[in-house]
Amino acid sequence: MAGGGLKTPDIPVSRRQLLVGGGIGAGLLLAWWAWPRDHAAPLDPAKGETGFGAWLRIAEDGMVTVAVPQLEMGQGVTTLLPQIAAVELGADWRMVAVEPAPTSAAYANFPLAARWVPMWRPAIEAMADEESDVALRKWARDERFDATADGTSLAAYETPLREAAASARAMLCMAAAERWEIDWQQCRTENGTVRHEDKAVGFGELAAEAAQFDPPKVPPLLPASSGEAGEALEPETVPAFPRLDAPSKATGSYVFAGDVRFVPDSDADRMVFAAIRHGPVGDAELTRFDPAPARKLPGYLGLVKAKRWLAAYGTNWWAAEQALRRIAPGFDTADPVDSPRMVEALDAGLRRGDAHEIMAWGEGEEALPDRPTLALRYDIAPAPHATLETASATARLRDGRCEIWAASQAPEQMRQAVAAQLGLSVEDVIHYPVGAGSSFDRRLDHDHAVEAAVIAREVGRPVQLTWSRWQESLAGWPRAPMAAVLAAEIDADGRILAWKTRIAMPATNREQGRRLFEGATPWAAIDASEGEVDTLAMEGAVPPYAAQNLVVQHVPVRIGLPTARQRGNAPAYTCFLTETFVDELARKAGREPLGYRIQLLEGRIRLIECLTRVTRGAVWGGGLPASGEGLACLQMGQGESGEEGPRSGHIACVARVRQGEGGLRATELHFTCDIGRIPNAELARQQIEGGAIFALGLALGAPLDYENGLPDLGTLSAMRLPGMAATPEIMIEFVESEAEPFDPGEISVGVTLPAIANALFAATGTRLRTLPLFSGVT
Repeated sequence: MAGGGLKTPDIPVSRRQLLVGGGIGAGLLLAWWAWPRDHAAPLDPAKGETGFGAWLRIAEDGMVTVAVPQLEMGQGVTTLLPQIAAVELGADWRMVAVEPAPTSAAYANFPLAARWVPMWRPAIEAMADEESDVALRKWARDERFDATADGTSLAAYETPLREAAASARAMLCMAAAERWEIDWQQCRTENGTVRHEDKAVGFGELAAEAAQFDPPKVPPLLPASSGEAGEALEPETVPAFPRLDAPSKATGSYVFAGDVRFVPDSDADRMVFAAIRHGPVGDAELTRFDPAPARKLPGYLGLVKAKRWLAAYGTNWWAAEQALRRIAPGFDTADPVDSPRMVEALDAGLRRGDAHEIMAWGEGEEALPDRPTLALRYDIAPAPHATLETASATARLRDGRCEIWAASQAPEQMRQAVAAQLGLSVEDVIHYPVGAGSSFDRRLDHDHAVEAAVIAREVGRPVQLTWSRWQESLAGWPRAPMAAVLAAEIDADGRILAWKTRIAMPATNREQGRRLFEGATPWAAIDASEGEVDTLAMEGAVPPYAAQNLVVQHVPVRIGLPTARQRGNAPAYTCFLTETFVDELARKAGREPLGYRIQLLEGRIRLIECLTRVTRGAVWGGGLPASGEGLACLQMGQGESGEEGPRSGHIACVARVRQGEGGLRATELHFTCDIGRIPNAELARQQIEGGAIFALGLALGAPLDYENGLPDLGTLSAMRLPGMAATPEIMIEFVESEAEPFDPGEISVGVTLPAIANALFAATGTRLRTLPLFSGVT
């Protein structure tokens, strides 16, 4: 179905309309979310289909449908997870479809639950990273926690998908073997058929029979391999598994949240469109508005008010938006957020605040002299997510149930929030997943979905709420600002005798955890999190470099601004701090930046390999003055003390900046990545490129400031995000590896920022210790 119209759930929808298919002439993401579903049966087969557990269905025509319990937000998860199942099953990629899965205990994301213990149950934080913990697994199942975040899709779902597909493959072989009167283990699967010698039979013909067999107790997994048999590690190789969502996105038929439309049964079921106004940041309350100026506006129908917002609705969104402009609602804000006060609070915390020790060894802070070799101050401003698609949700209430069409990274927590607001049971909130036009972790918050449900209840009709870009900037909480000091003492050979990282910032993950898992308002979450340590906010702050003595500290600071997670998360700023600081240590020691890093990376073989490869490929010239060359490296997935974890990603970057029209600009970014076994190299390449471009915006865009609770960046143009002309040439090399795969979606964000900063120093001789980089330049 072309993007624009969706049938109502009352109109029968054929299974063929519910697929994202790779078949000839297929590839359209269609109205699956318009199909009424029972959340207790996540893959209830339709007529002509056979189910194989919670993950797979096989139709009579041979179409294989794979459940995907993760939000597609541009990262390609609706290709990657079906591909894993298709390879293990032996399916024909042209006959593979994907179905967005409803929340279910069958799809609990255990790795993310383990990582986020500090967010959902900080009292038992010591349990973090223990995915096998019984209490953790029970919580994840009970909460139907299938959130999409932190690059955990592979870690969470590769093994269950492979086991499900291997079991289905064995059952298909059993059915064929019974026909042929042979041992099923003599059969193999290939391109959607079961084969033995010159005999072959299609999956569709066998599916019903196969379902009658018991699968082996141990799924017969095939050997795992990288990429497309390894060849895709070469940049010029064409991928063997094209994205299933690419055709529909290219033609405009892919349906995002703002594309949802109903064919109404009656006037009472005719959709209306809503715009909204939130008050200034600082727990504002709606106190005044005059609807009179909007009454005669064509298309305007009415208002819905709440304690902290006012919404207008009409026959179209523009009429609702124009009505709000005329009405100009007023808010009283007890304590509006103001950038100078935030800066003062962060400065005071950095200088005098009580610190929580995140990690220490040796003599810790005591080993650092009063006047160390180097001690530097860094300041990082809040950063907006700047998603292409602003917040949008469609809600309909009828027969005591609420239906929600929205892109959500945490759909079960969104359902709980809507249910609590409307006084319904969670089972009476039905979520229809749609894709997100990017997210960068913005869709972990779901205020817009709750607002849409409230408006729909008050109006008595289906409502589609869309935030304007200004409202997205105002009420879409940014990445936290911070101030930091890094200090080190080195000996005559440049070896690190003592290292200290002290970061003053809010307990941002504690706040987001309370909003997400406890349903707290942003202001209540700030109050409850004041003074708490945030270990997730310090990830990556332990450097990979050898230091005899070390201490990493978090100083929690109350700034009054609600904050949120963002793509790259903590390593995006902790890598900036560490890699620009170590670059300055190299200069202080009179050492070339590459050789100095390798000297300090004792035993970090994979990181050293990335550094040597990227500098060789980029023809590294040593980062000499006026060269415009910058170097940085990053290891993600490490343990608390910086050691390599079971799933680790390693990356190194060489950036080049050159003088051009309008000033300095990044012209080249070279990456070498070791992210373990790579299931789909082209998707990995896209993710590395996307993360690098996202980092360019963080590095070179405009700073986000607040005055009287209002942000100064209300449009994408004001954010000075890089356009196509400002995008550097990006070269990527992957290190072939059979280590456990590491998700590539976040890793290039962190390494790009310091590489560009170091390149700017090499070009100009001026050190920039702020983010965005030019925010401290006058």
